[in-house]
Amino acid sequence: MEAARGVWRGGGRAVTGGFLLAVTACGPPPDQDSEDQRPPRSPAVVRVVPADGARDVRPLGVLRVEAGPGRLVGVRVIDGRGRAVVGRLSRDQRLWLPRGRLSPATTYTVAVVAVNAEGERTDLRSRFTTAYPEGALVGHFTPEDGSVVGVGMPVSLRFNRPVTQRATVERAIRVSADPAVEIAGHWFGDQRLDYRPREYWLPGTRVTLRLRLAGVEGAPGFYGVQDRTVRFTVGRSQVSTVDVARHTMTVRRDGQVVRVIPISAGSPDHPTYNGRMVISEKSPVTRMNGATVGFGDAYDIPDVPHAMRLTASGTFLHGNYWAAQEVFGRANTSHGCIGLADVKPSRRRAKGVRPAPRDTTSGETPAAWFYRQSMTGDVVEVVNSVDRTVAPDNGLNGWNLDWAGWLRGGAPR
Repeated sequence: MEAARGVWRGGGRAVTGGFLLAVTACGPPPDQDSEDQRPPRSPAVVRVVPADGARDVRPLGVLRVEAGPGRLVGVRVIDGRGRAVVGRLSRDQRLWLPRGRLSPATTYTVAVVAVNAEGERTDLRSRFTTAYPEGALVGHFTPEDGSVVGVGMPVSLRFNRPVTQRATVERAIRVSADPAVEIAGHWFGDQRLDYRPREYWLPGTRVTLRLRLAGVEGAPGFYGVQDRTVRFTVGRSQVSTVDVARHTMTVRRDGQVVRVIPISAGSPDHPTYNGRMVISEKSPVTRMNGATVGFGDAYDIPDVPHAMRLTASGTFLHGNYWAAQEVFGRANTSHGCIGLADVKPSRRRAKGVRPAPRDTTSGETPAAWFYRQSMTGDVVEVVNSVDRTVAPDNGLNGWNLDWAGWLRGGAPR
């Protein structure tokens, strides 16, 4: 006896709907006499939703396996990589439901075993494929898996489309730390979700981000596709204080001052933001063009050395070889960035410009030394500037919100 796709055929009857299977006991043909005329037996009937061969199935809340009459004694659902879907069986063994969410764009195989009242067995196999939502919801995360970061690094997720079901998405994300510490999420608009503790991470903390977004509806018709775990480690503590009025940067490592460096910050016309800023990226050499940040043709420097980004709007801490060396420690002349004495990446100095002072031990310029000593996630705090405090969403700078303000940014429960 052979089961056709979606229909079991036997004795001239066809049973359909979802996916139904009826199995009768083997015995003499109906027109054959038998001295033992027992009452007819109730076959085990299995129904699987979605139907065998179904495509573009919604990944949430649709899979179910039912038996009746009879009971289920085995249900196994696996994806194309052999990973099993964990499920739960009702007390009467007539209903099986998955515990979690299915993944989009995935083919699942369902294998079912059921028995009727007499213990006779029914076997069923079916397949269905879940839909890949048009423009799936994806969260791009910082920092990267396996990275070592400074104590100020938040976990930051930027979604590729607006999230309307914020509480649902938050429930599918977990950030934990070892040693344990309270961690909370904060939404900056509808496409960015950051996580941080009340204070900076302790050095040596191991942080784990668990994304269980696969199948989660973040907005009507848009489902997450990620199911992964990201781990990173917090390195030593380095927090540097830039005093704009004194033209200095004091570098503290694990609370101890290791160096005071002369700097030149933003001019009175273009002051540097106050506040705590986190180094979000490092570039040995980069181009800085005033036109990209609203300064027109004020500058276009193709080879800015030792550049470390502090804000999304274009504030950097970087090496400066074009300014007179006398400005470092004495005057603020930039368009908002924090400059440290340096040389051109080619090591050839512009005519008439004296060489940058070098560290007597390492032979490095101040900018080169600080670049080598820094990592993403380190904190640079600017004080005594005439400008306002940097916005908490301008870069990875949520530390400029107090804890109460941070907690108010979580999704309503």
